[in-house]
Amino acid sequence: ADPFSEAISTDQLCSDLPERLSILFAEDEPINRLATKRMVEKLGHRVVAVEDGQQALDALMEGDFDVLLMDVQMPVMDGVEVTKRIRAGEAGKDKACIPIVALTAYAMADDEEKFLDAGMDDYLAKPLEMEALSKVIEEILAKRQGCHSL
Repeated sequence: ADPFSEAISTDQLCSDLPERLSILFAEDEPINRLATKRMVEKLGHRVVAVEDGQQALDALMEGDFDVLLMDVQMPVMDGVEVTKRIRAGEAGKDKACIPIVALTAYAMADDEEKFLDAGMDDYLAKPLEMEALSKVIEEILAKRQGCHSL
């Protein structure tokens, strides 16, 4: 049985989104990467998944994405460092204001401030819930419609 079908349908979650989004997803744990990738696909979006922060930065330089979902603790380069580099224009000046959502299993009271100070737009605690993921994507896109150059 599909655990998400009883709580809320995919149609309900996607109804307010403007279109199918292209989402970059950075996660070092293979099982989390697969589960979240499928969850985002089930919401109707295209997902490119990478394994670490450097791969996320490289993928962003090479492709166009609407949102970046990023694990905070990854090898090679962590999510906070990747965010700082993106905001500084290292992935391209046109990518500097991509909406970034931190994903973390370590959601402490002061973490939100740390993530927002680093330039992230929001964060979600793991394990992710489909409804929360859909809601944060909608909220970020609504806020970021008029993104200005940093």
